[in-house]
Amino acid sequence: MDKNWYAVYTKAQCEKKVASLLTKKKIENFCPLNRRILNSQSSRRKILQEPLFPSFVFAYLSPAEMYGVKQTSDVISFLYWLGNPAVIKTPEIENIDFFVNSYFNVKLEKTVVNPAGAVSLIKMPRIDLNLGTRSSGTTCIKLTLPSLGFCITAETENNAEIITSDYEILKF
Repeated sequence: MDKNWYAVYTKAQCEKKVASLLTKKKIENFCPLNRRILNSQSSRRKILQEPLFPSFVFAYLSPAEMYGVKQTSDVISFLYWLGNPAVIKTPEIENIDFFVNSYFNVKLEKTVVNPAGAVSLIKMPRIDLNLGTRSSGTTCIKLTLPSLGFCITAETENNAEIITSDYEILKF
């Protein structure tokens, strides 16, 4: 059977648990974790890993395996588009994985859903919206995910090396 990536809707704050349960059932899954750097009072930096997409885990399934996933503890349903479970394109999953492994403090924004659209990566100077000025030290990296209806962004230092991928879809 043909397998596709699907977004599995979970109970709040159960993403890691659901990913673990799906792994135990030998179902390929992906729970993208955002690495946030926290500065504590004792001048120590702490890295916190939290799910990038609240209440979602991605699973690579055939239609026959969907019932077994729905029976998993803390799974509510699948994400639906036009009455059917939404199929997430493989390049989008690969690019999300690349992005969260390459950058820290990633932010998630909602955009327009366009299932026919292509994934795009945009690199631009960071602009301070309050002051209307360019920040000379940072660059904003933006990855658009049209079939999910999200855009993820991260900031990187200009003098830091900006990591690029071998994926064709990331070339701009």
